[in-house]
Amino acid sequence: MRLFVFTTLTLIGLALPALSQATREAAARSDAGEPEVVDGIAAIVNGEVITVSQVRMVIGPRERLLRQQYTGAELQKQMQEVRKSALQDLIDRQLIVQSFKKEGFSLPDYFVEQRMSEIIRENFGGDRNTFVKTLQAQNYTLGQFRKDEFDKIIVAAMRGKNVKPNIVASPTRIRDYYAKHRDEFTSKEQLHLRMIMVPSRSLEGNAAAQKAMAEEILGKLANGADFARMAQMYSEDSTRDLGGDWGWIERKTLAPELEKVAFTLPVQKISNIVELGGNYYILRVDEKKGGVTKGFAEVRSEIEKKLLQEEAQRLQNNWLAGLRQKATIRTF
Repeated sequence: MRLFVFTTLTLIGLALPALSQATREAAARSDAGEPEVVDGIAAIVNGEVITVSQVRMVIGPRERLLRQQYTGAELQKQMQEVRKSALQDLIDRQLIVQSFKKEGFSLPDYFVEQRMSEIIRENFGGDRNTFVKTLQAQNYTLGQFRKDEFDKIIVAAMRGKNVKPNIVASPTRIRDYYAKHRDEFTSKEQLHLRMIMVPSRSLEGNAAAQKAMAEEILGKLANGADFARMAQMYSEDSTRDLGGDWGWIERKTLAPELEKVAFTLPVQKISNIVELGGNYYILRVDEKKGGVTKGFAEVRSEIEKKLLQEEAQRLQNNWLAGLRQKATIRTF
């Protein structure tokens, strides 16, 4: 059997606060009308069982968050998605551990003992008895905890062995990404808008008079009349009392015809009359901000990191897909 030795590991410990919440989670499930299952088989992976309680241990913190955000049918939908994702993660972990053993690797026990010592020191002030009692209070044995940590170390090691993206992304790929995704590096374009709306009252036969009024307002504005005052006197939209002040807006806030005018209008300039939906609009942009794209040199390292992460994810997906294809997996 080969000894699996590595110098750098990404160790992910079990979220211990979730252990102390198990009883409350069971009560919450009862309050929500969900049947309480003591335990059962969630999946079988090449003959090895994954239990319902293992899935619950993983999803505890996420379930609590969902219960704060959703209710009813939407809560049930979100919970099912979380449980499905957690089960798949556990299946993948099982496959990786099985692959580790199949390849004849072994892991020194002191790796796990070191990890447990870190957890006890960081979460329990170095008190091992309190740590053990916390596990026991939730029907979680020290042996189970040690196995989970052992498996997590194996998973980290096997990922390091099988998922090896290139150390650097090619300059051409980085440049191409920047050219195709400039919007990712462009701040949101916003403007501070004021607007006057004059309804046509066409059903009352007053369309001509109302348009004449809009033209009169535009003339007064051209001669220096205060826009806010004109809006308070003549506008008939919801911002009338605010002097036609729409505040800061982004694209897709207005109807396309008005958006086009607003976002091409120079600051402090007044638009021509815009006729839309039987109404007459006059716009003024007080300020603009955003719409600035960061230079390539400024974001190059960010793009390179993103490309390497995407490559690592692709390699991991391919690796896991290969393990799944060779496995016999049953879910319940």
